[in-house]
Amino acid sequence: MLDADVKTRIMSEVDRQFDDQTKVLADLVKIPSTRFHEAPAQDMMARLFKEDGLSIDRWQIKIDDLKHLPGYSPHSQDYDDAWNVVGTWRAPNPKGRSLILNGHIDVVPEGPHEMWSRNPFDPVIKDGWMYGRGAGDMKAGLILNVFALRALRALGYEPAADIYQQSVVEEECTGNGALACLQRGYRADAALIPEPSGGTVTVAQVGVMWFQVKVTGHPVHVYKADAGSNAIESAYRLIQQLRELEKKWNAKKAHDKHFCDHHHPVNFNVGKIAGGDWASSVPAWCTFDMRVGVLPSQTLKECRQEIEDVIRRAAAADPFLGNNPPTVTWEGFQAEPFVLQNHEHVLAVLAGAHQTVFGDELPNRISTGTTDARFFGLYAGLPALVYGPQSDDVHGFDERVNLESVRKITQSTALFIAEWCGLSKA
Repeated sequence: MLDADVKTRIMSEVDRQFDDQTKVLADLVKIPSTRFHEAPAQDMMARLFKEDGLSIDRWQIKIDDLKHLPGYSPHSQDYDDAWNVVGTWRAPNPKGRSLILNGHIDVVPEGPHEMWSRNPFDPVIKDGWMYGRGAGDMKAGLILNVFALRALRALGYEPAADIYQQSVVEEECTGNGALACLQRGYRADAALIPEPSGGTVTVAQVGVMWFQVKVTGHPVHVYKADAGSNAIESAYRLIQQLRELEKKWNAKKAHDKHFCDHHHPVNFNVGKIAGGDWASSVPAWCTFDMRVGVLPSQTLKECRQEIEDVIRRAAAADPFLGNNPPTVTWEGFQAEPFVLQNHEHVLAVLAGAHQTVFGDELPNRISTGTTDARFFGLYAGLPALVYGPQSDDVHGFDERVNLESVRKITQSTALFIAEWCGLSKA
């Protein structure tokens, strides 16, 4: 157990370095790291790890290494510029428990810049919040991992167990970056992921699936539109039937101990849609991409079958689609639900660190989204804790992260590392 003086010194050292931490976070937010453009940001993470004396493992993800593994999500686009970076601290005489500090470098597309209050990649601090795409989800988490360890070293300590700082790609669309770390052999006694959870720990998260539906139509001139089949309108009718399935799945929450009190745990989202070629022609094609949530009581296989059955039945009732059925392609997230189990020992350490910093008990949280925690918990058999700062409007306009919460989560992360891994004099 850490004595009170050491805890106070660790927290004070985080405070002392926090201005530097904020500047480094701003530098990382300035680097756009949407999918296929993560490499420059990964270069920065590698430099930070190297500055801290960590050994650097930077490798290109290969689909052939992953596609046979449980948890793999299919992806048809190439991985020519998909790089993971891991910085490793090897304890000279390991005594404590090892730890993975995981975070993702990729951010979602920023959308029309004119709908932001400012350039999304020009971070601005206002009223204690840092604004910018990725500031909260989750570059603040990546950088607080770095500075939690720096605080310990600045006091003349080093972790008494191995630590792996992981900066991964593709958390926002497949999770294959975290899976690639498992494939490469990285294991530890626990994993800590500072996703923006608002100072709570995630105890359950839904599964997530992506799929695309391709609908065909019969094009005619609009003067005789009733002689054709409008693919866009047909797609809309299919979406309406999927909405009915969404209601059915949400009704299942009554039998789920984690999500039973949530007002709407399962969300179906039409995230992309395209169709037609000419305003005066009945459209011959339409595609839409949908993201759906899956409760822990469901399996991905069963859910995929239900979705395909709904689309097939809806198409069979249409004179044209009955003979020209839509196609369903499963690509992107095929993420299983994850419930934190057999975690009491590591959760107690995190709860103690949180209590020291915040003066309150560590709250639990259930998530209607997914995180990379599932890979460590489901496929590596190690406790994976999602615990991070407060952020607003992630995936939206004017994304922001609360800097005071970043400071406190950095403190509790440093205390957690010190307690979980143990400390040795450098």
